[in-house]
Amino acid sequence: MVVPVAGRTVAAVVGVMLVLAAWSSVTGTLIVSRSVSSRLTRWVDQVVDAAFRLATRRIAEYKRRDRVLATQAAAILLTQLAAWLTVSFAGFALLLWPFASRGIASAFTDAGSSMFTLGFAVPTGTAPVVIVFLAAATGLVIVTLQIAYLPTLYSAFNRRETEVALLNGRAGVPSWGPELLARTHYALGSGLSTLDTMPELYARWERWTADVAESHTTYLPLVRFRSPAPLSSWVTALLAVLDSAALFLALSPKSAPVVPARLCLRGGFQCFNRVALAMGVQLPDEPDPEGGISLSYEEFLDAVARMREVDFPVERDPAEAWPDFVGWRVNYERAAYAVAYAVDAVPALWSGPRRHSTPAIPPIRPGRGRPPA
Repeated sequence: MVVPVAGRTVAAVVGVMLVLAAWSSVTGTLIVSRSVSSRLTRWVDQVVDAAFRLATRRIAEYKRRDRVLATQAAAILLTQLAAWLTVSFAGFALLLWPFASRGIASAFTDAGSSMFTLGFAVPTGTAPVVIVFLAAATGLVIVTLQIAYLPTLYSAFNRRETEVALLNGRAGVPSWGPELLARTHYALGSGLSTLDTMPELYARWERWTADVAESHTTYLPLVRFRSPAPLSSWVTALLAVLDSAALFLALSPKSAPVVPARLCLRGGFQCFNRVALAMGVQLPDEPDPEGGISLSYEEFLDAVARMREVDFPVERDPAEAWPDFVGWRVNYERAAYAVAYAVDAVPALWSGPRRHSTPAIPPIRPGRGRPPA
């Protein structure tokens, strides 16, 4: 069947649109230094995420599920590259079709030979030669940009994980806000509280939230890069820091580092909100204080009891402190839970529901060890 010239011309126009769509996605994802919405990259993320959901649907044990999910970010990057090359390949093939002497098959052969720099098929004519040169440049540039993109990703990943790993010694694994305050006050049983180090910690995490908010919304696959240890997660680590700041301000307002804690809280809920919005989660413009939080008052009392085990300086009655704690947590709870659910983060205490009904894992505490002779 011979396709008329008008039909091949329409196909060439579609080809131009496909090439422009691929270039727009590549430019927005790999070059523009801000979060740029791309239907193609969103589609890739959704398809790969759906495939991993299906693969982990019957894996109840979290550590086994984490081993499978550890490859998800790499799968997204590879599928993203394949999608860009495939869309570009199809676009250039359709562009070459009106000039192909042997039909659509020869157009795809010429496009593939050029895009993948094989060079075994060389069309004749000025317009086809220009198109195949553009196709060759497109394939080369897409692969080069993706390769150059990897060091940036892993640099941001390493910066993120350094602070997460440092927090594990203070906040437990998996991290929990009350545990962070209790261990910092207990100071390895030295008898000397190190709560005076909390302002420095909150300042570091304020800077960390700014870094993560910028890097993880600009390069969205970073959100799904998992920590090296299965019970560690950047999501639950940030949530633990924010909960510790909210608890400190609510329970001990006189001794709390008010300004560093407030700045850390602000940076934290902005980070969670920006990442959640970049992932397509719908959030209200302003949190509703009247809506309350998912965390129950009984869970709050469990946290207070844990802190009192180490004689943490609680200055207010829990019933009096509860409304203030709710007022802080309502700013970040919904976004944090949405991100934790989306990436299937470790089910730490106070980190919300997951796709699987895995019970929350309390922080693993080291043994008392042997006292000095």
